[in-house]
Amino acid sequence: MPTASEQLDGWLSGDGEKTLGGLIATFEEKSFALLFIILMGVPALPLPTGGATHVFEIITMLLALQLIAGRDQIWLPERWQKLTLAGGSREKFITKLMAVIRWLERRSKRRLGFLFGHRLSGVVFGLLVLGGTVAAFLAPPFSGLDTLPSLGVVFISLALLMEDVALAIIGLLIGAAGILLEVFLGAAIVDGVGRLF
Repeated sequence: MPTASEQLDGWLSGDGEKTLGGLIATFEEKSFALLFIILMGVPALPLPTGGATHVFEIITMLLALQLIAGRDQIWLPERWQKLTLAGGSREKFITKLMAVIRWLERRSKRRLGFLFGHRLSGVVFGLLVLGGTVAAFLAPPFSGLDTLPSLGVVFISLALLMEDVALAIIGLLIGAAGILLEVFLGAAIVDGVGRLF
């Protein structure tokens, strides 16, 4: 069975449309995890985005709610499905993302794979993604505090792709640390700004 990076590479170099809709049609049940990785990979970068990634986070929340509701096929508005993933900075990002996925695939192995692929595991996965994404969305702008919750979502999604519970635990720890940091530092930032005015 081909790995996630091989499948993604084959899709990118193939003849089909390089759009969100094309990705969903090609990867079917794995498309939830791949979209979470692609959408939350940008806010996971250690850069203050100033809220520019909120669109990605809103789409991720919509997808997570579908997973929680038990959908096995993704529904997105037609306009979003036509969003192209090829060319320019998006393609560079996906190429770098594939390098990270390949690196993890070499070090990862299937651990407790029976936990993945069930209705209940989909609900739990959706809840974890929703929690991390909401935390990233609520991070104060230009604080960089959206990075760790987003990175947690990326690791949890990679765990689903590779059926590796160790990656899921790493993602949970990163996400929880990010939420705690956001609560304490975010409160300090808001308090500090409030004292200026």
